[in-house]
Amino acid sequence: MRFESQTGKPVPISYSENPTSIGDYIRKKRKELNLLQKDVARICGVTEDCIRNWEKNQSIPQIQFFQHIINFFGYMPIAFDLDTLSGRLKTYRHINGLSQKQFGKILGIDGATVCSWELEENKPNKAIMEKLDSML
Repeated sequence: MRFESQTGKPVPISYSENPTSIGDYIRKKRKELNLLQKDVARICGVTEDCIRNWEKNQSIPQIQFFQHIINFFGYMPIAFDLDTLSGRLKTYRHINGLSQKQFGKILGIDGATVCSWELEENKPNKAIMEKLDSML
């Protein structure tokens, strides 16, 4: 069964014109560029199965693949609140493909501490905050 979009083009039921997940955005962009899943897999440095699972929302991309995903889109497909430290930390980590543990290592702290900042359970001390201000 097929539906027509407002432009009159047929749209498969599984195709979302209003994406809500990273998988939906990947599928939409892939379709717009007339690419196959294997093409996007090559661009993102993953298997075709990964792309299929992301598009079906059966899994989400691991953070280390976000640099490739951002390059594929030409922009950051996830919006974080840049007015908060939590949002700035998450944005920085996604753009750089860093886990909380990897980011903590850069800062000389434990990854669980980064997690607590992103969950807004704790705040960095003054010295770390100054380091973060220069990075973010």
